[in-house]
Parts: sequence; C-alpha cells; structure tokens
Amino acid sequence: MYCPFCSHEETKVIDSRLAGEGRQIRRRRQCLDCNERFTTFESAELVMPRVVKNDNSRQPFDESKIRSSMVRALEKRPVPSDKLEQAIGRLIHRLRTMGEREVPSRLVGDLVMEELRSLDEVAYVRFASVYRRFQDVTEFEDEIKRLQSISDAAASREQMSLLPEFFGKKK
Repeated sequence: MYCPFCSHEETKVIDSRLAGEGRQIRRRRQCLDCNERFTTFESAELVMPRVVKNDNSRQPFDESKIRSSMVRALEKRPVPSDKLEQAIGRLIHRLRTMGEREVPSRLVGDLVMEELRSLDEVAYVRFASVYRRFQDVTEFEDEIKRLQSISDAAASREQMSLLPEFFGKKK
C-alpha cells in the first residue's frame, strides 16, 4: 500500500477491525518513511455475472435496473424500504452464489418476481404484467389464479397437523 502523503511504497498495519456490519475490514496504517497514519478499508470484490438478453447480447448486471423496476412495482404499496433492500440483497446473493459467469435475463426476471411475490402480491402482479407482456384481462386472471393456488398450497403446508402426532404416541 502506497502512503497517500509521501507515496512511499511500504506501510505497516497498526490495527485491524471489522467494519460495515462485518463486510469490510478497517485498517490503521503507518508509513515507514514519513510516519504519517491513515485508514484503509478492504472489502471483497465479488464479480456479478453478465446478463444474456433475449437477443443474445450481453450486458453487465445492473443493480439499479433491478431496484428501479421493483420500486416501480411497489409504488404506493405498504412495503417498507428495508424489506425491499433485503429482497434485493437476497437476489444479488443468489446470483453471486450460482457461480455462473453469465445468466439469462429470464432467470433474473424470475428471481425478481419471486422476491416481489414474497413482499407484496399486488406488486408481483404489476411486475408480471409488464415482464410477461400481458395482452388482455384473461392473462391477469390466469396469473391471479396461479398466485392464489400457490398461496393456498403454501398455507396448507404451514398448517400443522396434530392428529397424526397425537395418534402416533402410545402410552
């Protein structure tokens, strides 16, 4: 690390601590030539995959596009901004941990829809209508029915059945 004061190329680390909720390391350094002290921050640079569009063109992943489309879908909906940020964080984490160099734009859109479905069903339908290019009201109806069947199936899985457990125990 070069000294920002005298440009000497050797410095020593005096102190290291976690910063940024454990996502960064804060280091206090001292120049071995001029003895000035300064602080550096280190964080992992994880490469996001490139997005392969439907026309086979490739673009770098752009978090701002995801955020703006989700914000637009959630407009005037009762979803706190911290929940939106958590959803975006989960989406980005999933893309990073896939380990792929390139991902189809369809996958990114599906991940956005999955996160919106868990945040707000109205926002999900809004996004789906644009993303899937709904042409008429029947496509809205079909998507709402599909959403309801998913919600009903999830609700039945979350319900605990007490009878098998009760009858399964013998005294």
